[in-house]
Amino acid sequence: MAVNLEKGQKISLTKEAGGNLSKVVMGLGWDAIKKTGGGGFFGFGGDSKSNDIDLDASCLMFDERGALIDTIYFGQLRSKDGSIQHSGDNRTGDGDGDDEQIVVDLDRVPANVKSLVFTVNSFTGQNFSQVANAYCRILNSANNSEIARYQLSVQGNHTAQIMAKTYRHNGEWKMHAIGENGSGRTFQELMPLITPHL
Repeated sequence: MAVNLEKGQKISLTKEAGGNLSKVVMGLGWDAIKKTGGGGFFGFGGDSKSNDIDLDASCLMFDERGALIDTIYFGQLRSKDGSIQHSGDNRTGDGDGDDEQIVVDLDRVPANVKSLVFTVNSFTGQNFSQVANAYCRILNSANNSEIARYQLSVQGNHTAQIMAKTYRHNGEWKMHAIGENGSGRTFQELMPLITPHL
């Protein structure tokens, strides 16, 4: 049974997965809010349509001192060490399930990496008042079971969010649901907000 995380909550991914966790998937999903169009015959036949929302998931790798080691995003789909792989850019949010996924091979993450910070940005500049049903979730890649889920559906005029942090602590991997709103089309613009969480 997956843990539904509250903002600020921390859990042990290793314990929640039953102690054996070598590879995880961070899944991100969202929908564009549908707008009901007018027209049609006496109000019938009007269509509801949604504007495409291009949210971008990124994973930032930091060392013990909080220095940025590498970044995985739509412009670099694989970490330089090969331990993290991005599924690629989804520019609409259409369809069911995860819109973007980032696969992390925990056993291959270099020893000098202390934390992985996951962010989401609206590259098209639309704010989160136009986004519905946004979430991030962690899956155990071995059996595709969901370990934890964090709903992001706080609507507002922000264009970015620091979603969560996965980090090493006493020999196990933990997850911290951060959920801090920010502004910026790319992860670089979120760096001043990320630093206090490292």
